[in-house]
Amino acid sequence: MTNSNPGTNGSRQPALRVIPLGGLHEIGKNTCVFEYGDDIMLVDAGLAFPSDGMHGVNVVMPDTSYLKENQRRIRGMIVTHGHEDHIGGIAHHLKNFNIPVIHGPRLALSLLTGKMEEAGVTDRTILQTVAPRDVVKVGQHFSVEFIRNTHSMADSYSLAITTPVGTVIFTGDFKFDHTPVDGETFDISRLAHYGEKGVLCLFSDSTNSEVPGFTPSERSVFPNLDRHISQAEGRVIITTFASSIHRVAMILELALKNGRKVGLLGRSMLNVIAKSRELGYMRAPDDLFVPIKQIRDLPDRETLLLMTGSQGEPLAALSRISRGEHPQVQVKPSDTIIFSASPIPGNTISVVNTIDRLMMLGAKVVYGKGEGIHVSGHGCQEDQKLMLALTKPKYFVPVHGEHRMLVCHSKTAQSMGVPADNILIIDNGDVVELTPDSIRRGEPVKAGIELLDASRNGVVDVRVLKERQQLAEDGVITLLAVISTDGHMAAPPRANMRGVVTTADARKLSLWAEREIGWVLENRWSQLCRNGGGKSPDVDWVGVQREVELGLQRRLRRELEVEPLIICLVQPAPAGTPVYKGRADAEPDTRPAPRGRGGRGGDRPQRPERVAQPAPTANANQSQPQRQLAAVSAAPTAAAPEPEFEGRTRRRRSASAAG
Repeated sequence: MTNSNPGTNGSRQPALRVIPLGGLHEIGKNTCVFEYGDDIMLVDAGLAFPSDGMHGVNVVMPDTSYLKENQRRIRGMIVTHGHEDHIGGIAHHLKNFNIPVIHGPRLALSLLTGKMEEAGVTDRTILQTVAPRDVVKVGQHFSVEFIRNTHSMADSYSLAITTPVGTVIFTGDFKFDHTPVDGETFDISRLAHYGEKGVLCLFSDSTNSEVPGFTPSERSVFPNLDRHISQAEGRVIITTFASSIHRVAMILELALKNGRKVGLLGRSMLNVIAKSRELGYMRAPDDLFVPIKQIRDLPDRETLLLMTGSQGEPLAALSRISRGEHPQVQVKPSDTIIFSASPIPGNTISVVNTIDRLMMLGAKVVYGKGEGIHVSGHGCQEDQKLMLALTKPKYFVPVHGEHRMLVCHSKTAQSMGVPADNILIIDNGDVVELTPDSIRRGEPVKAGIELLDASRNGVVDVRVLKERQQLAEDGVITLLAVISTDGHMAAPPRANMRGVVTTADARKLSLWAEREIGWVLENRWSQLCRNGGGKSPDVDWVGVQREVELGLQRRLRRELEVEPLIICLVQPAPAGTPVYKGRADAEPDTRPAPRGRGGRGGDRPQRPERVAQPAPTANANQSQPQRQLAAVSAAPTAAAPEPEFEGRTRRRRSASAAG
């Protein structure tokens, strides 16, 4: 719902509204909205990666319904840095609403330009690059200064946002690195300047709030990487985040030092290195790089392969190599493979499985915190304390982290003198309302997730995702029902199972399907068939399918404790088609009827069993459709039963849940 009075906090006093749409209680899809009066300013718009249960989903976006409803008020966007969890969603959002102007660092906007060209949305906004301490005006009420910070990616900024109610510091992703690889140090003096002037509220990165101490400098991994590369007898294969510009720059420097040529694998790795070299963030001679098809001709001792796949992504280069599916690179026992990254929460199992496969192929794999080959780009507790000490905020809101991280960060803020009453722990969609003298939680807006398939164009809705989960967990049953337009079964139903683990054979399944179809025809046909007395009745065949599916789902849940996806296909037959009377060997249905759902209305009445009659047979006096239906009736009712799998334990459900 559009907020009818966005500039007030329930009284006549104007309020700044800050609304995170992503990045809270999670890692990724960082998206934040700043509102005052009739102005909306966005800060970042990232994506996240799917969990294991999101089958066929490529990326996860925040729900931007609120922005679509209020797009006329959007004045611009601020980008803090170029990581995917901060810019990965922008091109997609531009398909749904315009953003007049986007201000951000050169590197981030260079990477964004490629994404926008690929999505065909370059005409939906204007990109404006900024430098350290640049100040930009967004709308009538927002003035933003870009303060250089240090992070795992080059060209990263914190923000000082001046508003009518006071100054807000938005840290973005940060750590205090006093020996950065590129020599661009954190502009601590500018933070202190705002701290002396007075900071109304601090919105601060919480990712490492559980970890004591300072986060080590990025330069600290250099000697450990050097040791592993120099001692390797064969090829060196290194995987890291493509966007970790400083890490990649050090690896290229070490390859040059150790006399190794570099082969690059992975689209994002190629793209980021090309952009970084073009803009001067990374320096390496052209002859250091060799095309991957030619690098195989070099001696192993002179080869270094740099690639994506540090998070175990199924289609990434290293994952494909570990499965023996890469066309150019196969693992050798003499290879040294270095994971210069730590798993993002949720990716641990995929990473461990990749490491196992590489080890089984005989390679030496270097990974883990003990090797000193990776440091975080996010500040730990002491970094967070330093940020609080420099900015001296009146109010504090921890952001960018899972719930426990936010709670831990709030405790750190209290230890630095921020009163507990001046701290808010919020979730996506919550509204923080700020005035010079108050902080409060406003009426929340709609927030959630939007799932995109591999094309990043098709939206996977909740219903589709649930069906995919059913297919993965319980399999699928397809059912063919032949029903005449006057409401009778014209042939026995045909059922087939795929991926369903059950003791029931396909014949019993067909019998249950026959009962469900019969019940629907006896009890629901009058509601599903309109103009029944006319020559051409109007039958709601979709409704018939749905009623049969619901009934069979309930029966399988009750009888077998499985919940496969059921797909019922109805083949209409003309009125007057011979009636199928049922099986001669059908046993009585003595089980109690389940509670009705989906429009069935209450308990099912117990229905009398039909008297079994022989199936119709074809004869010379029948029409062609009648002979075809007779052939269907005489055919086998289902395929051979699926093999029964033993040892699978299923959770049991109560009788009340069966409805």
